[in-house]
Amino acid sequence: MATYVMSDIHGNYEKYIQALKAIKLQNSDTLYVLGDVVDRGQGSCKILLDMMCHFNIIPLLGNHEFMAMTVLSKLVEEITEESLISFGQDFITGMLSWFENGGDVTLKEFKQLSLDDRQAVLEYLEEFELYAEITVNNQDYVLVHAGLENFKKTKRLSDYKLSEIIWAETDYDKVYFKDKILITGHKPVSAILFDKSADKILKQNNHIAIDCGCGFNRNLAVLCLDTMEEMYF
Repeated sequence: MATYVMSDIHGNYEKYIQALKAIKLQNSDTLYVLGDVVDRGQGSCKILLDMMCHFNIIPLLGNHEFMAMTVLSKLVEEITEESLISFGQDFITGMLSWFENGGDVTLKEFKQLSLDDRQAVLEYLEEFELYAEITVNNQDYVLVHAGLENFKKTKRLSDYKLSEIIWAETDYDKVYFKDKILITGHKPVSAILFDKSADKILKQNNHIAIDCGCGFNRNLAVLCLDTMEEMYF
């Protein structure tokens, strides 16, 4: 029985499969994926279709899944000038932002799926949780995609807004919880450390940052919380 975490796969199906094979995920194991499974890479939907077949892969919502959910159901048909007018300016702005951040690749792949698989992907995305609280080896962990914006020690996780979790700017120089470790993805370690060469998991101040830049052709990281073994693909 082992507990693993990974994040920010960003459509890299090959690295995702490599990681699954390396950890040899058993039915008694659990793998938490902390969002941003989709966009940029060519295999976003392939990854989602595989993940949904594993009851012990627990997905958390990232900002890219949120953007994808917002627009995919409306963009499965051909985009025309008339349909764009009917969407409204807010939707178009959001759609363009998603496209600029790799959503165009995901849309292209999504439109090639069968109708049943499209529906399965959309329903699966709606199942993603905002956070998870787990305990491994008597250590408590809080798992979220980006962080906890407007953090307060007395604030319950259920009281955080969606935007405060999936778009958060985490301060990795600050200890949020004295008795818990906050694990996040979203922001590559290279951006946290202002070091383009940084591509390994960051552990400091009761934070663990595990986005090692897979979305930018760097490492996909997997961390085993039982042994603290780090794996890179």
